[in-house]
Formats: sequence, structure tokens, C-alpha cells
Amino acid sequence: MKRWIGIWLVFGFLPISGTAQTVSVSGYFEPQIMGIHLKNHTYFLNSNKLRVDLGAQPSEKVSFGGNFDFIRYTGKTRWNALDYLPEGLTKSVPTFVRSFFRFSYKDSLFLDNAFVRLSFRFGDLTVGRQQISLGTGYAWNPTDVLNMKNLIDPTYEQPGHNAVRVDIPIGTRYTVVGLVTPGEDLKNWGRLVRFKGQLGHFDYSLIAVETQWEFTDFRRFQSIRENRRLLGGDFAGQILGVGVWGEWASNRMKKSGRFTEGLLGADYTFRNGCYLLAEAFHSTLGKSNRHRYTLSDWMQFLIGQKKAISRDQVYFLASYPATDLLTIGLSAVGSLSDGSVAVIPLIRDNVFENVELTVLGNYYHGKTGSVYADHLGNGGLVRLRVYF
Repeated sequence: MKRWIGIWLVFGFLPISGTAQTVSVSGYFEPQIMGIHLKNHTYFLNSNKLRVDLGAQPSEKVSFGGNFDFIRYTGKTRWNALDYLPEGLTKSVPTFVRSFFRFSYKDSLFLDNAFVRLSFRFGDLTVGRQQISLGTGYAWNPTDVLNMKNLIDPTYEQPGHNAVRVDIPIGTRYTVVGLVTPGEDLKNWGRLVRFKGQLGHFDYSLIAVETQWEFTDFRRFQSIRENRRLLGGDFAGQILGVGVWGEWASNRMKKSGRFTEGLLGADYTFRNGCYLLAEAFHSTLGKSNRHRYTLSDWMQFLIGQKKAISRDQVYFLASYPATDLLTIGLSAVGSLSDGSVAVIPLIRDNVFENVELTVLGNYYHGKTGSVYADHLGNGGLVRLRVYF
């Protein structure tokens, strides 16, 4: 019933309201098939996603934006996280708790973003569910406490977050950003202050965050919530035609202690269009070798509660425009801590106007128990996106 109510609101109400106020409607349709070869079996998960983006500007000082996502899954929709873990760890999991590691992909209809932006003399106020992007890193973002990137496809869109945000410009070079994310009580509200500025050819920012960080102890199957305070910063610019960036964050946990994360990156585009990118990431929350990875480490990584299992990692990307419409590329992410690597070939083709085809593969290589060992399953995906 809720699904049909949402469809009626989008496709029924908007044309009526559009007679009084112009509402822009855009979006895309995205069919995708993902295959994975895991433990001598090949499985397929198929999805059809329809994203409808809405926008309106009732007056010069007021604007609205939002989108609905409709996703339908077929194929193998039921999985068990234990299938991805090293056998040495899964053998220790009692039979009576194995059902807790099962998960499934379910059809969904949800409001991903819906926000209003009000422009005042002092700055802009944005209220509602909105996309919030923090940091300058490509594969990792130490200062981002809201989003978690997929290393197979780091640029894929991030979900929206409920927040109240204010952007206050100071002159032409500086901006102060304030952000709060509501919680069940004032103690659980997230708070963020970010100062952004320019220095020569570089942009930089300083950030302070206080939020509640929730993660799971899979030894006891307990959900743990801790107060997290983050101080960090980032920069991005150019040196002799080479793009460079960096990001760092110091985290103070009330119970678990402190940890730091940081990265450095660089990229360069040659005259023939060939593009190269490299990024190095360090996290003291990660472990220095594969023998120290625990069940909780693996599960927190797989479900997106932590950015990394291993302490030191690198990411490389190379792409080349073979034609005006076809781009081929290859990326790799590797753990310096345990010697494992994942290789991701890429083909992106603009088949027709407003039609984009993406083909991604993923091949893991490393010793058993390492973060990118083949027990994660090799495979890939084919994604077609039609914009409207």
C-alpha cells in the first residue's frame, strides 16, 4: 500500500501542482546485473532502479529539491555474510547464531532526498534530507562520518541524511558551514562545524565533529554506541600541473580510545587524455597484519561500520578515452599490511545520447584471511543508465 501511495504522490500530484508552480522532473532508469563466483558457485543478483529527481524554485530566495528511488531485485537475493569470511573464523561461530549473519536484498521505495534551501543575507539555510559530502579523498574520506564509499565503484551516488545546514560566506575566500543531524534526544544529535578557505592555488578546510558512533560487537552480538569527537582537515590544489590533495582526522572515543586516519593523493591528465590517480590511506583503527583480523573487524567492514580492516592501503586508477564516447580503465586497491590486492577493470560507453553503459569487474588476490583474498568472491557487474 505504501508503495502505491508514493507512486501516486510522484506521478499524480506533481502534474497538478505544476500548473501553479513549475516543477522540474528528471532522473534515470538503471537496470543492473551483478555476478559473483563464490565457493565453486556462480550467483547473479539483478536490480531495476528508477530514480525521480524533483526541483522547484517558488521564489528567488527559496528552492526545493528531492528524489524518490524505486528498486526491484531478482535473482539471488538472500545471502549469508559468513560465506565471505575466512574459514578459520567461521568455524568458531556457533550454529545457533549463524542465522544472525543472513541478509537479503528487498524491493524498496524510499525518499532519498527532500530539502528546502532558504537564502538570507547572512547565508543559506538548508533543511531536510540532503546529500552531504565531506573531504577531498577519492577512495576514502577520513573526515566523513556520514558516508562509506564502495571501493569497487567509489564515485557512485551517496544516500541523503536528515540535517539542518547553514553556509555563511565570509568575503569571497572563506565560508563557515554548520550542521546538525537530529537524534532521538539532544545527547544523540550530531554537530559539525567546518571552516573553508583558499590559500593561493589551494582550497583547504578545518572541521570539528561530535556525533554518536554505533557499531556492533559480533562476539557478543551487542550494539555499542559511543560518543565520537573528530578534529581534522583537508586540502586540494595543483603543483606544476599535478593535482594533489590530502585529508586527516583525529578521533577521540569515550571508551575505545583514540584513532587517526589520513590520506594523500595525486592525479595527472596527459595531453592524449590518459588519466592517472594514486592515493594512500592510513588508519590506526586497522590491523597491521591478517592474523590479527577478528570476526568483528570483518563484519564491521562488510556492513559499513568502519572504513578499513588493514592499517595501510593504496588505490590506483588509470583511464583512457579510446574514442569520444568510450572510456577504458583499470583500478586497483591493495593492502600494504597483508599484501592482498583487488583489480577492477572498467569500461564506460555512452552508447547513445543520455544512455550510459558501465562494465566493472573485480578480481581478488591474496593469502587466505587477507582483506582482498579471493574468499570474497570474484565477479563484476553490468549497468545501463538511461537519463531523462
